[in-house]
Amino acid sequence: MGKLKSCNPDIEFVTISNSIKPYNTAEAAFVLRNCYKFYPSGSIHIIAVGTDPVPDSRILLAHANDHYFLSADNGIIGLLGDSETLEVYSLGNNTPETTNSFPELHIMAEVACRISKGEKPSDVGKPVDDYLKQIPLRATLENNTITGTIIYLDSYGNAITNISRELFERIGNQRKYEIFVQSKHYRITRLNAKYSETTPGDLLAIFNSIGLLEIAIRNGSARELLNLNTDSTVRVEFND
Repeated sequence: MGKLKSCNPDIEFVTISNSIKPYNTAEAAFVLRNCYKFYPSGSIHIIAVGTDPVPDSRILLAHANDHYFLSADNGIIGLLGDSETLEVYSLGNNTPETTNSFPELHIMAEVACRISKGEKPSDVGKPVDDYLKQIPLRATLENNTITGTIIYLDSYGNAITNISRELFERIGNQRKYEIFVQSKHYRITRLNAKYSETTPGDLLAIFNSIGLLEIAIRNGSARELLNLNTDSTVRVEFND
């Protein structure tokens, strides 16, 4: 932050998260993908996850929806979505031979400063389309069952799945359903509109503000009490 402030005193800093698990690019992409659009147009997002220099790696600058993203070429850029409008530029190699162990300071901060002063991505990097492309994990369908995965656990221990409201309503078509967590160990037969509709300590399911199915325990931690982690399975079975 000090280097950026010295370069451009008008820069305003906002920390989105300091709690991303080390090297967890999927978690970092999930958090950023679901919040960056709430920030002003022209915002520059520095993604300091998995940036350690390794052979044949590089730092990227991406531009989409009038936002800028600085990241290592480790899959995060592809996981942000908006691939149709995404412009990606290489800022050069990020290897032990060409940089030190802190590219956030020596590459990302410098480029963020130049962009904040009005330079264009094409002024600071070379367009590329061979960056590492990953796509978010999708829920699967089989007969009358949606099988999803927990993709994020928030600070309250709530478990967010990759089952969207749109998919749930389209496949369910107003049929009765059962939601199973951790195989058939835990069963839910209704959706909450609010957390407070459930008695404290009880298990619940709710579609959150980004339209994804969330498993929670009111006033408790579903992660701890149900022994959940990312990649745990959640199934929705519809009954004819």
